[in-house]
Amino acid sequence: MMANPFDPGYYDEHELSLLNFGCVGRNVHIAKNCTLINLSKLFIGSNVRIDGNTVIVAGAEPITLRNFIHIGGGSTIIGGAGVLLEDFSNLSAGVRIFTRSDDYTNGAFTNPMVPERYSNVKAAAVILRRHVIVGSGSIILPGVTLEEGTAIGALSLVRKSTEPWTVYAGIPATKISTRKRVNRKVETELLATL
Repeated sequence: MMANPFDPGYYDEHELSLLNFGCVGRNVHIAKNCTLINLSKLFIGSNVRIDGNTVIVAGAEPITLRNFIHIGGGSTIIGGAGVLLEDFSNLSAGVRIFTRSDDYTNGAFTNPMVPERYSNVKAAAVILRRHVIVGSGSIILPGVTLEEGTAIGALSLVRKSTEPWTVYAGIPATKISTRKRVNRKVETELLATL
């Protein structure tokens, strides 16, 4: 039987355990066509799936994906200043998270190959609290914290931190409604299975 060239599959737990991750939990599925840079700064909890053609680049600060996380295909996390996805947070397909951004306005150089003293880069961690969901094609800029239960509509640009259990959408993302909270008792039961 010929292998399916269109489906590279996912690495299994044994294969992942042989790599130099900072940490990898149980029931982790990473598509074989992902690009992951600086594995020793990538910490992955349990029950995590990273779909195909995703790019994750850890830098000086770690990228941490806690438990029950899904990252949709074609997403990008550029995490030089650190990224944290807490339990039950999700990225839909094609989401972009940036922790560094060039200054395009004040005459500084704008290129990662230029020595830092000639550039004016904003660098700040991005944090997604529990139960955050980010819609397809959205972009999250440096220094943003998406508070617990935040939902971001597809194709949104998130430049500012959010309020808990609130729905945001647009360019720039603005508050459009509230979101019902998750049952804490059920959440506690599920986490106890780890």
